[in-house]
Amino acid sequence: MRWAWQRSRRLGASAPVAGTLAQAKELLAELVDQQWKDEARLRSLDDPDPIPVRWRTPDAAELMDHAVNIDPSAAPPSGPAGGAARLWWAASSAEIGALADRFRRTRRRRLVILGGPGTGKTTLAVQLLLHLLATRTADEPVPVLLLVAGWDTQRHPRLQDWIADRLTGDYPALRSPELGAEVAPALAGRGHILPVLDGLDELPPPAQTAVINALNRSLGGDDQLILTSRTTEFTAAISAAGDLITSAAVLEPLPLTPAAAADHLTRCLPPSPGPAWQQTLTALRATPLADQTPPGQEAVHRPAAALAELTATPLGLWLVRTVYTAPGADPTPLTDPDRFPTSATLQAHLLDQLIPALIDARPPSTNSAEPFRPRRRRHPAQVRHWLGYLAHHLTTQPATGGQGTRDLAWWRLAATTHTFTPTTRLTFASITTLTTGLAVGLATGLTFGLETGLAFGLVVGLAFGLVVGLATGLTTRSWAQDPPGYADLHIRRRSAALVRSLATRLPLGLAVAFAVAFAVGFAGQFAVGLVFGFPDDMARLAPEFPDGLRVGLEFELLIGVAVGLGVGLPLALALGIMAWAATPAPTHHATTPMSSWRTDRRLNLLRFSTTTLALALTITITLGLVTGLSDGLRYGLEFGPAVGLAFGLTVGLAFGKHRAWWAYLFATWKLARAGHLPHRVMPFLDDCHRLGLLRTVGPYYQFRHAELHDHLAATHPPTHNTGRRHRRPT
Repeated sequence: MRWAWQRSRRLGASAPVAGTLAQAKELLAELVDQQWKDEARLRSLDDPDPIPVRWRTPDAAELMDHAVNIDPSAAPPSGPAGGAARLWWAASSAEIGALADRFRRTRRRRLVILGGPGTGKTTLAVQLLLHLLATRTADEPVPVLLLVAGWDTQRHPRLQDWIADRLTGDYPALRSPELGAEVAPALAGRGHILPVLDGLDELPPPAQTAVINALNRSLGGDDQLILTSRTTEFTAAISAAGDLITSAAVLEPLPLTPAAAADHLTRCLPPSPGPAWQQTLTALRATPLADQTPPGQEAVHRPAAALAELTATPLGLWLVRTVYTAPGADPTPLTDPDRFPTSATLQAHLLDQLIPALIDARPPSTNSAEPFRPRRRRHPAQVRHWLGYLAHHLTTQPATGGQGTRDLAWWRLAATTHTFTPTTRLTFASITTLTTGLAVGLATGLTFGLETGLAFGLVVGLAFGLVVGLATGLTTRSWAQDPPGYADLHIRRRSAALVRSLATRLPLGLAVAFAVAFAVGFAGQFAVGLVFGFPDDMARLAPEFPDGLRVGLEFELLIGVAVGLGVGLPLALALGIMAWAATPAPTHHATTPMSSWRTDRRLNLLRFSTTTLALALTITITLGLVTGLSDGLRYGLEFGPAVGLAFGLTVGLAFGKHRAWWAYLFATWKLARAGHLPHRVMPFLDDCHRLGLLRTVGPYYQFRHAELHDHLAATHPPTHNTGRRHRRPT
């Protein structure tokens, strides 16, 4: 059995193939490009043009390495490599090609993008990533955007090890047999990946410092990097670490001028926007920013002060555009100082109106050719309530040092909402015990007669039920910690792989068959032979011993063979199907929250169904061969499915590494019953992503803007016991 198991594993897994790195890089580049092109279209980053944010190197000398360490050509003819040398780089998000060219000319191609809230740091990183991909040569690394908040520097001290782990999870195609199991570590370890690490500020301060130190330890002379962070958090992190990001250029945004903001809004409006918009745009252009206004003249020279300050950031400009450029919207309140005396009050108003505006602007559609429209229309108050709960829930999570998290992982809902309380686990175990016991007991009674079934079936059913209930009750606690699994059931272009998977598991099945045959037919019947061979007179032991052994081997070994075949062949079938389904195809797309949810659901249902089928076949084949083909098959068909269903449920729930979908079902049922979330949470989140309220990075959802997250969390009423039903907003 051990030899067969090892042989099946060796044959089932592809060894690393030399010379596949170039193929893997091209495949990864295609996946990343499609992933972020779709996300950029959903975010309307180029509609009608990118917001023209200007970027430059910061004045603060402590934020950036010496200019000569970044680019020797940046040093001035005279003087030290500092001071004026720090003004050598200026760029604009509207001219991303020039920025990418300047990035490529730096010594080690390392860049840190800083800025305050809503200044377009992630947007610039995505724009740069897409342009680098579009103009990439074969010898250049593939830029891959990753959430730096997911990097545990204690578990993965080296950046490359963490990148390899994320590549295999976010891009399953890299695990295809055609490429080999070691492709992702090779890509990450040999400089073929340009990590674009987003959101250093989302980590707690000690973790930010640990990331700075780990980056400097991990980056070699040729390793490239792009990192985004809020300026305040980055400054504190490098101060605590006592070190900079070696050889990394640093960019900070300049405020959008009122004229630039007005020009962008003009391009988003119809050619004749109407007098209200013309007056608003005129007032905006005539309002200088606060740091450009002479003292004492604010009231005279700043007719649209709050609007000018708000639209100085890409976030504020996007909010104004989204809420007020819709047909029929009246922009007059935007310049009303009595209603919105500050940019903060105006931003809060726009965040309140964002959900209704997006729902009205994007009506639902079931047409697959319209991926940026929701599948179902929901009331804005409901959406606000449900998203508010999620925002508040993420903010109050203790998992990241008490400061919460920005990442919404669907498989973590059960753990973070404490779904599996002792009462829940006991209730679930009791239900599975009763239902399984009843099913097996009825099957026994129907198979062997009513009288026998009532006596024997209750005992058998209770035994089966206790096994299932005990197994599920003991393992439900661990479900909430399971990560999502993977299963691909598409047969197109994968039929040959299925046949190979079944063939490689056949030796294991035959080994199990022979082992069971030996155990049942030889060991068990050897004891029978001994019993029948022992006479009352112990002196006759030796003469009768061979006859007893012969009887046991001749007449009962057939039973062992029957049982062995009944166990081994279905086992090979189940293992072959599971191994085939767990092998990604080289054409598989990048992982998204919805795709990870679907594949984990598929894995759990496949595990349940294949186990049920295998055990049902085992009982049917065994009874058929042991008791005769006619009666045995009848008994097997009557008794096998019930027992197979019972054990299939046990194996599907109690065994395996990935039961995130089961945990998700429990968590969302309880949260929906309490009124915190809808019953179908993932379709709801998918619609919010289509609306532009959420964004995706790998298998995680995030609110499109951290300010939206914080606003919804702050304005959501406090939640109490999730087990009590609450009225939903109407």
